[in-house]
Amino acid sequence: MDVNSIEMNLLATLLVAVLVFLLPWADRRICRRLRLNLEGGLSDNPDADRLLRLRQRLLAVGFMLYLLLFAWLVFFSRDAAGNYTVHVAPLEDVKNAFSTPTGFSGWFRTLFTEGVSSAFSQISIVRPEDLSQFYLNVMIFVPIGYLLPYVFRWFRARVRVRPVVFCLLLSLLVENIQLVSRRGMYDFDDIISNTIGGWIGQLLFIAVGYVVTHPDWRKNLRDYRRWKRRARSSTLFPYTKKPGMFRTTLRGSDQAAVCDFYVNRLGFRLLQQLDRRESGDVILLFEMGKTQVQVICSFREDVPARQYLTLYASRLPAVRRRLESNGIRPGDYRRDPCTGRRMLRLTGPDNVRIEIMEAD
Repeated sequence: MDVNSIEMNLLATLLVAVLVFLLPWADRRICRRLRLNLEGGLSDNPDADRLLRLRQRLLAVGFMLYLLLFAWLVFFSRDAAGNYTVHVAPLEDVKNAFSTPTGFSGWFRTLFTEGVSSAFSQISIVRPEDLSQFYLNVMIFVPIGYLLPYVFRWFRARVRVRPVVFCLLLSLLVENIQLVSRRGMYDFDDIISNTIGGWIGQLLFIAVGYVVTHPDWRKNLRDYRRWKRRARSSTLFPYTKKPGMFRTTLRGSDQAAVCDFYVNRLGFRLLQQLDRRESGDVILLFEMGKTQVQVICSFREDVPARQYLTLYASRLPAVRRRLESNGIRPGDYRRDPCTGRRMLRLTGPDNVRIEIMEAD
């Protein structure tokens, strides 16, 4: 085996081990010392917003540095070849790296008739460099699959799908660039091994990174499983796996003030306006994403003394700055008594108490 290949595999393995185990441990320890809440709750540090933004930027910079190292490994560490090379036989090199006296069909027969130890004793490695290359291609994508959900909220939202799909698309892009630039060859085995590496990194984030930074995961998982067992026999759960619109109905009095507040200040879209001639009421339907707010402006019925509307938003500090720029002064951050998440509270037209809670 090539010494450089051995050194590169050892370096990649060490990098993955440090990344998987040291990063979340250090991150959790530093955030605890600075009194920062990583689980969406209210932090005790008055400078929490600034420090959390700094943390996010440092993680993003670390991810970009790894991408630069990755680009050097797959592009700039190689010289351009004279010809275009394509290899599309799936896992042919890995298969040829092993040798068995009876072939793979005979090996599987031995596995089921004579046992595991006898079957594996017949395997000999004849091309270790191919295994080394496959292993390296897996390991260099493990940090990408691990860091994508660790650093970026968008990948955490669908952590079982988005990181590995991104790694697959990135591998396809890399192989095509290598083919066009002739710095390497278009190898279908590389796409397979890179995607496996991204999938392993994704699983390591779920099993290690998320677990370390969210110490209450065991209790939350037990509660979720207990609820799901009961919910399977309930009325609504089997039919609401992917709920669509969420609508809240409120009462209003001043139609112009309601439209100005929800459309111009909060950013809702006026989806529908219905005038009921028989009653004189006006129904206003506002929409933002999958959230709908229906306001019934009535001239005959009194508006309730207190109404409530709960909205969810990410990046609550940015939401606060936007609210203030639109003339809305929310109070200090509050802690939701049920979930522990931080939220902003403000008052809309007709004494509507609006709570904006921070989402994942």
